[in-house]
Amino acid sequence: MDQILNQLGDLVLGSVPTMILFILLVIAYGLLVRRPLDKVLAERRARTSGAIEQAKGAISAAEAETKVYEDKLRAARSEIFSAREAKLKQWNAERDAALEEARTATQQRVAAARAEIERTAATARQQIEALSEALSEQVMRAVLPAGISTEATQ
Repeated sequence: MDQILNQLGDLVLGSVPTMILFILLVIAYGLLVRRPLDKVLAERRARTSGAIEQAKGAISAAEAETKVYEDKLRAARSEIFSAREAKLKQWNAERDAALEEARTATQQRVAAARAEIERTAATARQQIEALSEALSEQVMRAVLPAGISTEATQ
């Protein structure tokens, strides 16, 4: 058993430099590789998170701008529609006024034409009456002998 303990002591004593080198290697790894790597990864994570937050902020700002633009567009469309409706009403009123004016002018022309026709008809009646008297006298002279026709007319 002493021999086993001696062998174990020799093994432990032989492994001490390996353990010290291993511990130094772990410490060197921690100082030279792990800490800078953790810093770079933390910085990368911060940049990524910051970029994501910045992108979210830009997206929400763009959405707000889009909403403002849509509101302005909606207001402009409403204004254009109102202006169009007003213009249509104005055009309809102008058309109605022109139609009424044309209707009035036409009625005046019809009335003037009727009056002219009535004047012409009255003149024609007078002429016909005057001609009918003269014609009746001629017929009477032609049909009746000369002495009777003068007595009948008086």
